[in-house]
This record gives sequence, C-alpha cells and structure tokens, in this order.
Amino acid sequence: MKNPLNKRLPRELKSEIGKYLVLFLFLAGMISIVSGFLVANRSMIITYDESFDKYNIEDGNFELYAQANDALLERLNGEKLTVYPNFYLERETAQVDSTLRIFVNREQVDKVCLMEGALPERTDEIAIDRMYADNNSLSVGDTLTVGEKPLRITGLVALSDYSALYASPSDMMFDSIKFGVAIMTREGLDSMGDAHFHYSYAWIYDDSPADDSQAKEMSEAFLKTLAADAEAEQNAVTGFIPAYSNQAIIFTGSDLKGDNTMITVFLYVVILMIAFVFAITASNTISKEANVIGTLRASGYTRGELVRHYMTMPMLVMLVAAIVGNVLGYTLLKQYIADMYYGSYSLPTYVTHWNGDAFVKTTVVPLILMFCINLLVLVNKMSLSPLKFLRRDLKRRQKKKAFKLNTKIGILKRFRLRVIFQNMPNYVTIIIGVLFANFLLLFGFMFGPLLDHYQEEITSNLICQYQYVLKVPQETNTPGAEKYSVASLKTVDDKRKSEDVTVYGVVPDSAYLDLNFDGGVVISNAYAEKFGLSAGDTLRVKEAYGDKEYSFPIKGVYYYPAGIAVFMEQSAFHSTFDQPADAFNGYFSNQKITDIEDLYVATTITVDDMTKTSRQLKQSMGNMMVLYLVFGVAMFMLIVYLLSKIILEKNAQSISMTKILGYSNREINSLYITTTSLVVIGSMLLTIPLCAYLMKTVYVYIFSDYSGWFAYYVPLTVYVKMFLLGVCSYLAVAYLQTRSIKGVPLGEALKNVE
Repeated sequence: MKNPLNKRLPRELKSEIGKYLVLFLFLAGMISIVSGFLVANRSMIITYDESFDKYNIEDGNFELYAQANDALLERLNGEKLTVYPNFYLERETAQVDSTLRIFVNREQVDKVCLMEGALPERTDEIAIDRMYADNNSLSVGDTLTVGEKPLRITGLVALSDYSALYASPSDMMFDSIKFGVAIMTREGLDSMGDAHFHYSYAWIYDDSPADDSQAKEMSEAFLKTLAADAEAEQNAVTGFIPAYSNQAIIFTGSDLKGDNTMITVFLYVVILMIAFVFAITASNTISKEANVIGTLRASGYTRGELVRHYMTMPMLVMLVAAIVGNVLGYTLLKQYIADMYYGSYSLPTYVTHWNGDAFVKTTVVPLILMFCINLLVLVNKMSLSPLKFLRRDLKRRQKKKAFKLNTKIGILKRFRLRVIFQNMPNYVTIIIGVLFANFLLLFGFMFGPLLDHYQEEITSNLICQYQYVLKVPQETNTPGAEKYSVASLKTVDDKRKSEDVTVYGVVPDSAYLDLNFDGGVVISNAYAEKFGLSAGDTLRVKEAYGDKEYSFPIKGVYYYPAGIAVFMEQSAFHSTFDQPADAFNGYFSNQKITDIEDLYVATTITVDDMTKTSRQLKQSMGNMMVLYLVFGVAMFMLIVYLLSKIILEKNAQSISMTKILGYSNREINSLYITTTSLVVIGSMLLTIPLCAYLMKTVYVYIFSDYSGWFAYYVPLTVYVKMFLLGVCSYLAVAYLQTRSIKGVPLGEALKNVE
C-alpha cells in the first residue's frame, strides 16, 4: 500500500508555497549562474590550454637594441632552441585615443586566430584585436588612421601571445581600451617607417620544460648566453621575458582557474546557509506538528519513515532547483558569462564542453549537503519518545525558569526581550546571514569608488605630464624639460613574487621632485605599502636580466601612488650602475617634446598610461560586481524573510491570544515586527564595520599577486549605501510579515492547549 503520508506533501506545498517558491527561485537562480559560470569557465580554460600547441605559443621572447646578425642567430639557435624574428612597431591611432602594436602575420610561432573577416593582403589593410575593436566600437570595414596612414580593417583577430593585452610586463593591469595589437602584411609594416620599431625575437625550446621551475632554470641559462653573445656582437639586450612569467600569456589562465575556485567556494557557502535555513524550517515544522507526529509514532510509524517524509519536500525543492538551474546555466547564463570573459580577454573562439565537474558541484554536492544537514536535524528531533511529542515537550533538558527581567523595564520592552531570548537561534542565523550579505554588497559597491580614487590620486600626483624614456641620449630645447636617468630592476622579497621596480636617477634640486636623499634612496608610497617598508629599512633589489643584487638604505617615502618606484640622486645612480657622469636616458616635462625624433624615443608615459589599471578593471569587473550586488540583496532578503516568518509561526498562538485580549494589529506589529527590525538593523550596524575589517584583510591577499599597487579605499558613502539598501530591502520583508500577522486567526489561541 502506498504511504498515506505522501498525500500530505501537496497540502504542505500549497500551505507553504511562499517559502518554497522563494527558496526555489533563489536556489535555481544561484545554481544557474554558477553552472553557467563553471561551464563557460571550463570551456575557456580548455581553449586556453589547447592554444599553446594549436598556435605554437612561444617559450619566451627577448628584444635587442639592433637587429641580430646571422652569426648571433646561429649561435643562439645552437642552444637547443629555435629563435624566430617577431618584429613590431607601435603607432598612435587617430579615430580613437590608443596605441597599436603591429606585427607581421605570424605563421610559425604565436599564430593568429581569425575571428571575423579576413587577414590583410594589401599594404593599406590591417586586422586588429577583437577585444580592442569591441571596446573602441570598431568593426570590419572601418577605416582606422594609424600614425598618419589610413588603414582599412579587414578582420578581427586574437593573437595567441596576447590573451591579456599587457603593453609591458611591468604594468599592473592590461589595457584593452587604449592598447591593442594588430597584424599587417610585411610590405604594409615596412611602409609604416622605422620609428618606434622593436627588434623582438621569440624562442621555442626543442624540449619543452616540465614545469615552471625547469622553465626558470632554462631561461636563466639562456639569458646568460644571450647577454654574452649579444655583447660580443656589440648589441644589447633591452628586453627579456620567458613565457612562464609573461603576464600577456599567463594572466588569463591564472585568472580563469582562480575564478573557478572562487565561485565554487561561494556556491558551497551559500548552499550551507540555505541548508541550515531548511533545517530550521524543518525543525519548526516538527514543533508545529508535534501532536500529529506523536499520534503517528503511537500508531506504528517508525522514526525513519517520518524522517524521510519531512526530508522529502526540501530535497524535492533542491532537486528541481538544481535541474532548472543547470538547464538555464547551459543555455542562457553560459553565454552571459562567456561574454564577460570575452569582454576582458582576447581569447580565440571557444567551443562549449560538457563539464561533469560543474554538474557534481552544482547538483550532486548541494543535494548531499542538503541531505546530510536536514538528516542530522531531523534524526535528532525524531529521537524523542511519542509521549513527548503528544505532550509537545520537545526539550531534551528540563526547562529552566526564565531569568527575571528588571520590572523597571517597560512591559513592551520586556516582551520584546522575551521574544529575542525565545528565538535566539533564529536571530543568530539572521546576524550571520546579514554578515555574509553585507560582505557581498561591500564587494560589489567598493570597486567603483576605489578605482575612481586611485585614478584621481594618480592624476593629481604625477611627476609631470610627460615622461620620456630614450633609446639614446638626445638634446631638446623644450622649456622646462629636465634630464633624468632610469633603469628597471626587480624586487627581492621572500613573501611575494618578484616584480619590476623603476629606479629614477634625479638631478639635484629637481623642479619636479622634492626629495631629500641624505645618502640613501626614497621609495614610492605604493612600494612602501605593498611590501611593508618604511624609512630606516634596507631596500633589496636585483638586476632585471642578471643575478646582481643591490642594497640601499631607505631615507624616506614619497607620495607617488602610480607605481613601484625608487628615487636616488643621479650621481649615485651613475656610480651604482657604472655609467658616465653625464649620462641620461629620459626627460621629465610638462610640455610635449617635439624636437626629438620618434626613432630615438623608447617610451612616452602620459596620464593615460598611468590610469590604465582603473580603466581596465572597471571594464573587466563591471558585470561581476552587479552579480555580487544582486546576490547580496537576494541573500539578505531571503534570510530575513524566512527566519522572521518562522519566528511569527512559532509565536502564532501568542499573537492570537494578544488579539483576543484586545491588542490591535499595529500594536502586535510593534511587539514582533519591531523586535525583528531592531535585530536586523542592529545586525547591519554591527556587521558593516566587521565586513570593512574583513575586506581590508582579504584585499591584501587578493591584490598581492598583481604587479604594482593601489591603496585600499572605501568612502563613507559606500557604507551608507549598504545600510540604506539593507533598510529598504527589510521594509519590503517587514511589509510581508505585517500581512502575516494580520492573517493569524483568533481561533489559533484555542489550538493545542495543554
């Protein structure tokens, strides 16, 4: 015979349709986003990993001051590797404010993925990076003036060695808005002239390194050989970066794999909280139906049968939500997440792959978590004897007397305190839920103001409007132009990865920098904050392309948030790096220098170059921040709604009695809704500062692996927005609960009278 208890399930669903519908919508929405995220993420990772073989991505690249002669290339090719010319030049664009790095179409190494249109065939044609085109509203068929030459865009491409558009390895963040890569025919590139031409070479090992450690050893050995051979040919190595440390190649993969872990942890934290809410709901249902359960147990129903009955509805809701969520994830949400990635990275065309791991994480594991938590709660509750259920005595210990409240406290305040004490587990859960929701809200709200502040600080604390780095010393008649020397070193720190340090040699009494060296060096505040340094410490740095280390006493910290920088007297710079006393390779200037030919200029640093980090992060993370805001608000409303509903259900008999005694709905609201309101508002006031502290701690770990640094900053307005959003969300919940109180019948007080 079928289990008669099953007939209760449709009635239970109908009577609790609001609760189960809210849980279903939240779970289905969350699982759909996580499923879509994991499917798109995994497909992107597979595409990224396959691209190394498919497009023959380099094992590294180096740049020489002049083109390598045949003798040098022959010696290098004898080092169990193959060197490929990969020359490029850089030009400013007219229609959009950006710089293009233009290569010849590569057919042997770092091959190109054509995503739309066709490859260039004429000297006046160009194919540009797909993401750069999207961000600057360019499309196939448009004309783009590069330098002074109008070029027709024939295609949109992805360059396999520029999945993240880093203009320089030392950049803190890639820039897909004002920096792009492109390809032309060899004749087309030759027609662009020699200014800003770079003699870059890529290499590929005959036998690929097994891991990054071996890659590091092999690249260091090759660098020593390269430096010695280049010097023998009166050439100079001006750039060297192995693939394992090239952010333009590896950043995308690291970020994709890191996102997978982050979203999985987020999913399980949310599922645990929802499972806990389900468990509290089940416990409350058992309390309400204690007499029924006692009767069923006395009639012969086993504990196992009742446990299975009360677990059925939560598991069904979870199962249906998981199925619907996965269907939505594989259809609608997958493309949304893929578009987010294509808005950040210049990836080749991807193919959706079935992700068994996503199914396990979004369906199997949540069901197991839900099952285990509900099982523990229900088994514990059902272990009581049938007599205890019939008596509605569900306490395992003898109930102690309620502690006495001071009679000087008003009756309404004492009543509210009793409500809090009687429902303490529910209110504790509300506090935890509000903490988690506020953390998500803070994460969603903080990045816009933080990046705006960073951009404002950089633009208001520039050394000058134009910084020029020269290939060879050149004189200028530009008024106010000041000579300086510059070199690139690497940090030496046991706790963090090594990154580029810009070392400036500054003339005495500089018009642009007010510094007091006092026989040592001054470091930027960005350097000091990221590495925990201050005046009096010793600075350790090393050669960028060698093993030599340098130590300097730190005499001060200069407010320069734009980068990891060290300032020293120019004379000390010359003696440290064995340069002539009159050497220099750069100019500080507030006016654009026009009397030095572009051929001799290696780099020009402007405001746009300084603000690329904030600009790109806004572009890349905008959609993700919206998701955090939506989830934060949804989590807040869900937790508060369900638990406040349970509190009202547990006190339904008391509410009915107060109605019989003549209290109005408004007065009853002041007893129950106001009590929950005080707890919720108190939770927000308590958890917002706690979230700020936790976020500041987490922030250091999140951004410690990024090159450069920007200080943690959250304005007071963010916390005000969080509080107001929480209050507005709670007002909607409170309105629903006032309707629930209004619906409690007078006859409820006559039920279950012991």
